[in-house]
Amino acid sequence: MTTQTHPVDHELIQAAADIARTRCRGDNHTMAAAGRAQDGRIVTAVNAYHFTGGPCAELVLIGTAAAQGAYELKTIVAVGDNDRGVVPPCGRCRQALLDYFPSLDVIVGAGDRLRAVPIRDLLPESYVWADHQLDTE
Repeated sequence: MTTQTHPVDHELIQAAADIARTRCRGDNHTMAAAGRAQDGRIVTAVNAYHFTGGPCAELVLIGTAAAQGAYELKTIVAVGDNDRGVVPPCGRCRQALLDYFPSLDVIVGAGDRLRAVPIRDLLPESYVWADHQLDTE
């Protein structure tokens, strides 16, 4: 598999890093995410850690974006607190992001290896939920 890359949205990384630095406090909020909507807006969110499996920052971002009328995201990035930098999405988030935004770019990597890759490249041979629903019409 050849991974194609797209330009890295450094403003988006900075937005997530700013939220991680200013809003992530203690064990309940340790990750921040930022997403760029199709109209150019940046939406941010933090995770809601809980021992029962609270949602990751990327999943909170999906709902936050919808609440702000941003139903199509172009690019997303997650950044850890305590200057941990860009953190790739977990498997659950990769699947949800693919189902919600099949053409989404995800920023991954560190330092001079940062790159924006299509979500499909992060979940090869993926199951796409919409492709397996019965056509009711």
